[in-house]
Amino acid sequence: MPSSRYDVLGLGNAIVDVISLADDDFLLKQGLNKGAMTLIDEARAEELYRAMAPATIVSGGSAANTIIGLASLGCSAAFIGKVKSDELGGMFAHDIRASKIGFSTAPASDGPASARCLVLVTPDGQRTMNTFLGAAQNLTETDVDVETVRRSSIVYLEGYLWDPPEAKAAFVKASKIARAAGQRVALSLSDSFCVDRYRDEFIGLIRSGAAQILFANESELHSLYQTSDFYTALTQLQAENILAVVTRSEQGSVVVNAQEVVTAPAFPVERVIDTTGAGDLFAAGFLAGLTKGKDLETCARLGALAAAEIIQHIGARPQTDLAQLAAQNGFVL
Repeated sequence: MPSSRYDVLGLGNAIVDVISLADDDFLLKQGLNKGAMTLIDEARAEELYRAMAPATIVSGGSAANTIIGLASLGCSAAFIGKVKSDELGGMFAHDIRASKIGFSTAPASDGPASARCLVLVTPDGQRTMNTFLGAAQNLTETDVDVETVRRSSIVYLEGYLWDPPEAKAAFVKASKIARAAGQRVALSLSDSFCVDRYRDEFIGLIRSGAAQILFANESELHSLYQTSDFYTALTQLQAENILAVVTRSEQGSVVVNAQEVVTAPAFPVERVIDTTGAGDLFAAGFLAGLTKGKDLETCARLGALAAAEIIQHIGARPQTDLAQLAAQNGFVL
């Protein structure tokens, strides 16, 4: 097995988040499904942006957020994702490299603009996401650097990027390389609507051994096994004989493998401002613990701590040094 250069390599959508506060009436007027992620075209993205209140612009993308969180926790990390050679693409590349993350994916010189996600945050902290995927969808197998994959202890795949056929092929390639090198592959289910579209394929990835670690929230778990009963779904998940993590918002998280079920509480917060990126940062904390050899409960508690930091401010990138925050709360990484 080659020595690992990176603790975690993420593959996902390279997106810039445009975040604005909104009330429920605005969502209604715009015909938006509160709390959901909706794919939109470039024209709709421009129309919605014009209607939004003043916005905060920050690099995002689910797997990219996780990788940023891992770097903040002191892990070595890299990211593969596609942008265009435009203003937003340059912003994304700058932000991720400034966080000491390996990012060498060549930008597209033509085709659609760089991706952006218009995020509307309501007073209850819920986020409604409207995503123009643009250049992010054009990730291909040629963008997957073989040596980077081989030298990453965990390869983390974002379920959102399972839609475009060429990006799916890139994921499959990365998974095969990682497995051949003796490394582990983690899959984030990303969204219950994503699971609805690709349920059989995601289950196939789990049962074939293509993914050995799974991240899901409660809604995604229900969608995966088509049941409204949490414990019925959890029992089916445990039978898959993989390491799986299910987040349950204020109810904390549940971690299962073939031998045990571990529960961990949510980390207490004074006020929820914006839930954007909560699952992404939970995955960062959990994977940071896992790469450092921590037990499953500690991994879940680290995930809860990272998620708690994110939901107390606007945006899905940490505003606090997570390694210092972890140390202040008794975690030794």
